[in-house]
Amino acid sequence: MAIKLIVGLRNPGSAYEQTRHNAGAWLVTALAQRHNSHFKIDKKMQAELTEIDINNHPCRLLLPLTFMNHSGQTTRIISQFYKIEPGEILIVHDELDLPVGRIKLKTGGGHGGHNGLRDITAQLGTGEFHRLRIGIGHPGHKDLVHQYVLSRPSMHDRQQIYDAIDRGIAIIPIVLSGDIARAMNQVNA
Repeated sequence: MAIKLIVGLRNPGSAYEQTRHNAGAWLVTALAQRHNSHFKIDKKMQAELTEIDINNHPCRLLLPLTFMNHSGQTTRIISQFYKIEPGEILIVHDELDLPVGRIKLKTGGGHGGHNGLRDITAQLGTGEFHRLRIGIGHPGHKDLVHQYVLSRPSMHDRQQIYDAIDRGIAIIPIVLSGDIARAMNQVNA
């Protein structure tokens, strides 16, 4: 099944723009820029939206205007409006359980403690969507997670995250064609 919607999870606003938690939005923003596509704010949909077309595979890009913990509401509104099934959605998000700079493509599963994924799963009524997980590393103790995800990465970590984003963007044409298994083999290797 081809992907028709790519969602970059984030917290909106300049205070959060450069934080680890926004790594998903960094990828989706970079993807739009590489395809000369510009986001437009749609307040009714609570989103910034644009479209790209790669090899005759059109896809909408979404950056929610809601905070991370309410990403599901916007994702549901957009998917219902455009008649996009959960299996046609790719959620791009930060991942504490991957080392900094790793990236993995996954289909289905739980939320793994990620509140954005938790809300999307609740709003869509299923976890059967695709996820592109960008490793941001873990601070070492669960009590440090909140502060860690809302802080800016070091220059070294930021470069590793950008390198992972480049690898993620490289598989998007394969993902849009619907060959998720091939994309997984390429990016998860």
